[in-house]
Amino acid sequence: MPKVNQFLLDTGDDFPSLEIYRTGGGKISLPDDLLGSWGVVLFYRSHW
Repeated sequence: MPKVNQFLLDTGDDFPSLEIYRTGGGKISLPDDLLGSWGVVLFYRSHW
């Protein structure tokens, strides 16, 4: 599949390394915290 934009993930692309603070405290490190399993990552921006 051709890439439309360098900032879009495509099939087979590695997920970029991110550290995100959780609402309830602590943080999650992606993709390290999901190694060996499937996961869904949803980013919600409450307002623009």
